[in-house]
Formats: sequence, structure tokens, C-alpha cells
Amino acid sequence: MELIDGSVASFTEKLASPAPVPGGGGASALVGAVGIALGDMVGELTVGKKKYADVEADIRALMGRAQDLRERLLACVEKDARAFEPLSRAYAIPKEDPARDQIMETCLRDAAAAPLEIFDLVCQAIEIQRDFAQKGSRLVISDAATGVSFCRAALEGAAVNVKVNTRLMQDRAYADAVNEHIDRGLATYRALADEVFASVYQRFC
Repeated sequence: MELIDGSVASFTEKLASPAPVPGGGGASALVGAVGIALGDMVGELTVGKKKYADVEADIRALMGRAQDLRERLLACVEKDARAFEPLSRAYAIPKEDPARDQIMETCLRDAAAAPLEIFDLVCQAIEIQRDFAQKGSRLVISDAATGVSFCRAALEGAAVNVKVNTRLMQDRAYADAVNEHIDRGLATYRALADEVFASVYQRFC
């Protein structure tokens, strides 16, 4: 995968360039992947410790889910780029072209699909971070707090990248249903991410 197989320097250089991709959706996916990787690290540093033997099976299950989410989020970096490029070309279609509206509608749906997937994956990641923070080694739960903060940022980034597309859709019933899903999830998982972060942060106060 071209975008994520390069260096961090290369990715951020492309992000800072005038090129249409990667953009906010792909960046959100990458940030979410980094966030859940931090949770997985908490797991790696918890398993095998006698003090946490009673939760080892739970931690290993969480690690398996975290690894799957990380891979899927990284794949979304490429998905987002592939979906946005046709939309960027569609904007250039003359308004008098009779095919423009249908092409735009298809491209808008496709462009919204990747950040919508990122959004749903990050919701799962925040739930997993909660469990890592509760069950993981106290020596590394600060990494779970850091990870959930990254996931919260990815959640918000994915949400706004869905809405920038739904606002232009002509199928308002579809757009409204997607917007409602985003609004509901944003309210729920922002609050959960804040709760997880606070639960860890307060241990150091």
C-alpha cells in the first residue's frame, strides 16, 4: 500500500502538499491506528505478568481485536485516497453536463464510505482502550490514555469528513440517516473517550 508503506516523513510531506490525497480522512485513519496500537502495547506489557494472570485471557482477546482494528484502519488510509480522487475530478465536470448530478452523487457516497468505516472502527477502538485501561498493567496505562486520546481525535476527524460529503448529497434521506449515525456515535464515544482518559489521568493526581 503506497501511502502507508512509506516513511512517516513521506506521509506527512504528502499531507502538507497541495495534492488532494492523503487528506483528513486518511490522516484520521492513521491516527486511529496509532491510537489502538498503543492499547495493544499495553497488552503486550501486561501478559505474562503474575500480577495480571487472572485477566491474561481477557488481555489476549483484546490484543487480537486491537491488531485487527489497526490493520483495518491502515487499509482505510488507502481506501480514503482511492475514493476521494474520483470526487475531486467530478467537481470539474461542467454544471450543464446532464450526467454531472448522478456522477457527483455516486462519488459523494463513495467518498463518505471510507471515513464512515473509520468512524465505526474507532468507536470499537475506544471501547477496547477502556478495557486496556481497566485491566492493563498500571505501569503502562498512561499509554492507554494516550491511545484513547488519539482515537478521540480520529473519531472527530472521521465524523467531519463524512459530513463534508453528506451535506452535498441530493438523496437527503440517505444523508440524514448517515448524519444521525455520526451524531449519535460522536456523542457516545467522545464521552467514553473522555471518561477513559480521566480515569487514568486522575490516578496520577
